Amino acid sequence: MRAIPLTVTVLATALALTACDDGGGTNGKGGSACAVGGVSVQIGSASVAPAAGDTGEVPVSITNQSAPCTLDDFAGVALDAGGTRVAVPALKDAKAQKLKLAKGDSASFTISYVRGAAGDGTSVAAKTVEISLPGSKDVKSFPWTYGPVAGKAGQDTPDASVGAFQQSGD
Repeated sequence: MRAIPLTVTVLATALALTACDDGGGTNGKGGSACAVGGVSVQIGSASVAPAAGDTGEVPVSITNQSAPCTLDDFAGVALDAGGTRVAVPALKDAKAQKLKLAKGDSASFTISYVRGAAGDGTSVAAKTVEISLPGSKDVKSFPWTYGPVAGKAGQDTPDASVGAFQQSGD
């Protein structure tokens, strides 16, 4: 009995499976993580919270400008108050979805926040918002012009959250 045909079949199957693109590799088929340097990041028109205690939403859109890439988790968001930097957590119970973006494809997410009272000691007097993409350490900063962000009682986190990425366009 010859074992070579079975060995060749098993080896060929293993090679075929490792060549599949699961979106997490860098095999040239669009599996690498999206990076701030390869995409356009823009903050859209916000639904601004007008007074302390009100909720506002800031939409953020990402358009891929380079090779295909993947968004596989939540965006990293931090508020910087000029010396004090606080991370904004993902929306509780939200589920991140894996999105593959070809060149020209877009995705978006929303930063929701509760406006704080200026100078109350628990609010974050944010000057900038820093955004990073999952799997990348690069950061893009934007001015935060939406007023102070309330702090969560007894915690070192802002009363804000980051929503999951959603595919934009067709």
